[in-house]
Amino acid sequence: MIPKNEPSFRQSVDMMFNRAVALLDLSPGLEQKIRVCNSTYTVRFGVRLRGQLTTFTGYRSVHSEHMEPVKGGIRYSLGVNQDEVEALAALMTYKCALVEAPFGGSKGGLCIDPREWNEQELELITRRFAYELIKRDLIHPSQNVPAPDMGTGEREMAWIADQYARMNTTDINSRACVTGKPLNAGGIAGRVEATGRGVQYALQEFFRHPEDVKIANLAGTLDGKRVIVQGLGNVGYHAALFLSEMDGCKVIGVIERDGGIQNADGIDIDALRDHMIRTGGVAGFTGGTFIKDGAKLLEEACDILIPAALEGVINMGNAARIKAPLIIEAANGPITAGADEVLRNKGTVIIPDMYANAGGVTVSYFEWVKNLSHIRFGRMQRRQEEGRHQLLIDELERLSNDKQLGWELSPGFKEQYLRGAGELELVRSGLDDTMRIAYQNMREVWHGKEGVTDLRMAAYLVSIGRVAASYRAKGL
Repeated sequence: MIPKNEPSFRQSVDMMFNRAVALLDLSPGLEQKIRVCNSTYTVRFGVRLRGQLTTFTGYRSVHSEHMEPVKGGIRYSLGVNQDEVEALAALMTYKCALVEAPFGGSKGGLCIDPREWNEQELELITRRFAYELIKRDLIHPSQNVPAPDMGTGEREMAWIADQYARMNTTDINSRACVTGKPLNAGGIAGRVEATGRGVQYALQEFFRHPEDVKIANLAGTLDGKRVIVQGLGNVGYHAALFLSEMDGCKVIGVIERDGGIQNADGIDIDALRDHMIRTGGVAGFTGGTFIKDGAKLLEEACDILIPAALEGVINMGNAARIKAPLIIEAANGPITAGADEVLRNKGTVIIPDMYANAGGVTVSYFEWVKNLSHIRFGRMQRRQEEGRHQLLIDELERLSNDKQLGWELSPGFKEQYLRGAGELELVRSGLDDTMRIAYQNMREVWHGKEGVTDLRMAAYLVSIGRVAASYRAKGL
């Protein structure tokens, strides 16, 4: 439970913004221009369902148009409100600037519990919400491009894309009006896993810098590190899966709505996910100990804590009891401004949300480019690349047949080297490169600019500086 004296999510974003701009030489006018949301549209629409008219409330907020289109997800949740949507839109502006995606920041939300409606009803609701936004150019390939968020996914994005195409029958780029679509509706390979994969790449890059690892009172590589994940939705599941299967991490705790699972020997993430799909929660899972008050697992000893669900789960009520030396924010705003200060004073290193969960918008950028270019990545160059590799393999095989040299190709080398990069490999490569460069830009400020004490401040400084430069280039 978040304490009553805790700043709201929007206030937390503003407080963190204020910490950063105090170190920047911005005019008061430009600082205010970057801080405030440009516009927020509130829509109330009715849909006839179950024999009666039901009214829904939705929002689409545009924080900054220093670059267009603006970009940001649409979430379905009963907690959606204007303040939350505007705070998330601001985070999207900074996030896009940090990872150099050429977008401004936007966000949308519909005040609804998607679990209360069946698929047909959700489609009717989604299409009507999309209609209200499309007719005001709040969904448009060159002006405002949504994506999935909490409570939405590929299915909803496909409905929105189809609704846009129905209303804009001559727009050849209609598929680029939204990202996060299924592959057969213009999506891109690797988008579903993108945010979780980005969390993995962010941690890999952090552990490439021993001096940064030392600041977190850790040592070595990711191998063997104990991880606790809060929220096993799309982001938390993929992050936990990749870290445990590919990097040797041991996921010792998972927190969900109905409680938590703890296992010091490591949790089988796929088995737990299958159990949750069957039963709707973690209770009854035999691969660990069930903890009724799952939030208590946030305070357990571990090396890396990954809050991957809602904002404000780490607040002034529990921050002092958090033992993890390294926290990576896979969710948006999981640490309040008050808790952030408590943790920094304790020496906890926090990899901030605007960087850590930027994998989604990065791969959304790739999908948008794919939709505008009307060709999948790898289609032009993959076989040519394989042909050039074949020349080298042929020469190596000729030399390996020379008995005087006495060497041969390693098993599997030929198959691995010959295989050209397809769309999924190129997407992962582009995401990895983006996460590496963004982290290096942050740490350069973290270690090189006087007064910068943490990665969050460094991230804000990099992103706000880029937004300010864009506005200045416009003559503002």
